[in-house]
Amino acid sequence: LSVSVMTSHQPRPFVMAHTSNQWSSGICDCCQNVPECEWALLSFCYTKHGECLCLPLLDGFGCIPPITMAMRVSVRNRYGIQGTICNDCLYSTFCGVCAWCQMSREMNVHEQNVNLVHNRAK
Repeated sequence: LSVSVMTSHQPRPFVMAHTSNQWSSGICDCCQNVPECEWALLSFCYTKHGECLCLPLLDGFGCIPPITMAMRVSVRNRYGIQGTICNDCLYSTFCGVCAWCQMSREMNVHEQNVNLVHNRAK
């Protein structure tokens, strides 16, 4: 008894996303996209990250800005970026504006860097 099975291979799209474990831009690359940095500073990236816009007010209390540091750690964890909490603390404390711009750029890269690629059957 012979059974013939017919299979059909359709082209399937697959998703390619940013897969690096490093930041897509440097901490001082604010001039890379000036309008984006301006927006990052005005909106504090909180709406992109799903947080309340009132959180930056908490950064004013204490030596280390806890919200900026927590957001930076969260962005690193969300996108699998290597780093240490010590570096996050230093960047948040001494380069807060640049840290916000970098986080905003990173979120944009991950939101926009999803491409559909089609495999063609040969």
